[in-house]
Amino acid sequence: MRARLRPGGGLPRGAARTLPGRRARQAGVALLGRRARLRWTHLVLGGALLMPYWLVGTVVLALFTDRADAFTGSLTTQLGAYLLALPLAAVTGVVPLVRPMSVAAARVLCGVPAERLADGPATSRAAKARTAAWFTLHVGIGGLVSGASLALPPFAVTTMALPFSRGLRESALGRAYGLDHPWWAALGVPAGLLMLLALAAAAAGAGALLARQAPVLLGPTPADRLAAAERRAAELAVRNRLARELHDSVGHALSAVTLQAGAARRVIDAPEPDLAFVREALTAIEETTRRTVGELDSVLGLLRQGEDDGELPGPGLEALDTLLAHSGLEVACALEGDPVAAVPGPVSREAYRIVQEGLSNALRHGGAAPVSLRLRAADGELEVTMENPLTGRAPVVRPGGGRGLRGIAERAALLGGHAAGGPADDGAVWRLTVRLPLTGGRR
Repeated sequence: MRARLRPGGGLPRGAARTLPGRRARQAGVALLGRRARLRWTHLVLGGALLMPYWLVGTVVLALFTDRADAFTGSLTTQLGAYLLALPLAAVTGVVPLVRPMSVAAARVLCGVPAERLADGPATSRAAKARTAAWFTLHVGIGGLVSGASLALPPFAVTTMALPFSRGLRESALGRAYGLDHPWWAALGVPAGLLMLLALAAAAAGAGALLARQAPVLLGPTPADRLAAAERRAAELAVRNRLARELHDSVGHALSAVTLQAGAARRVIDAPEPDLAFVREALTAIEETTRRTVGELDSVLGLLRQGEDDGELPGPGLEALDTLLAHSGLEVACALEGDPVAAVPGPVSREAYRIVQEGLSNALRHGGAAPVSLRLRAADGELEVTMENPLTGRAPVVRPGGGRGLRGIAERAALLGGHAAGGPADDGAVWRLTVRLPLTGGRR
C-alpha cells in the first residue's frame, strides 16, 4: 500500500522510519538470500570445475618459464595459469554432454525457468559454440569468485581483529603488509566489514550475470526448436494413431452391442419371445466385447510403454468374417482378386479398421438397413466400397463425435490412398469408397 503524503509535504513519520528498514532487508535478501546463496554455490562449482584446467595451465607455464615454484609463486604466475586455463575449458565446452549438465545446474542453482533452456546434448555447431562460451564464462567467473571467497574472508577477519590485538599489528606479517599503522586500529572493523560486503555484492552480481546469460547461451537454437517441433509432431502422430484405434475399435463395438441389446430387449418383451434370437444376440454381445477388450489391451499396452514400434497390433482382413458376423447388420460381401491373401499386413490392418468404421457409421445412421461391401484387389491397389440405403433422416451429429469419416480419410492418406463418402443414386444410398495402394507399405 502506498504511503500518503502529509499535508506539509513528505512521507508520514512511520513510513519514513519504515522505508530504510525495508530497503535494508531487501538489500540483505539480494546479497545473502536463498537465491543469492544458490547462485554463489553455482559460482563455487564453476571454480571447482576450473581447478583441473588451472593445474594444467600451471604445469605448462612452469615448463616454459623454468620456474620450480609455479604452484606457490606470485600472483602474476597464478593469473597466467588462469588465463591459460580458459582456452582449455572452452575446448571442453564443445563436448555435446556439457550442455545437459550445464542446463541442469543453471535450472537448479541459478533459478532460470526450464522453458528458457535447451534440452538434450548440443549437436549443431552453433549450439556447441554457445555452450563452450557459457562453460568458459561459468568457470572463469566462478574461479575468480571462488578464489576471493577462500582468500578474502580470513583477511577481513584478521583486519577486524587488528584494533583488539597489538601483537597482531606488530607481528612480522603485520609489518610486512603495513598493518602496524595506527589508523588500522581505528578502521580495522569497518574495513573488514566492507571487504565482506564487497565480496557478497560481487558474488551476487556475478550470479545475476550468469542467470541473465544462461538463456542466451544455453537456450534453444533454431535447430533445437526445429528438432523439438519434430519430436512433438511425432508424438502427436502416435497419439492420433492410438486415438483412431480406440475410436474405431471401441466405437464399433459399442454400436454393435447397443443394436444387439436393443433388438434382444424388443424380442424378449414380445408376447411370444424368440429365445433363440435372444440367445444369439447375447452370444454376439459376448464375443464382440471379448474381442474388443483384447484390442483395447493391446492399444493401452502401447500407451503404458510410452513408445511405438511403427506398427500397431490389430486384426486384418483375415478376421473380416468374424467382424461381419457380429456386426449386427445384414452384410452382403463380395471379394474380388483374393484381397485377404494379396494385401500386405499394414494395408490389411487399415482396411479392416476402415470396414469396421464403415459398419459403425451404417449402424449409427442407417439403423438395421442391409449393407453391401465389396473388396477388390487389382492394379496395385485395394478398393473398398460400402453402400447402405439412407433411411430418409439426416445423419446424427453427436457432440464431440463426427470423426468416423475423418478417421477413414486419415488412414487412407497415411498409406498414400484416398477416401470419399456421401450420398449417391439421387440420395437413396450412402456410398463410401476407399482406395489403398498395395505398395503403401508401412505408415
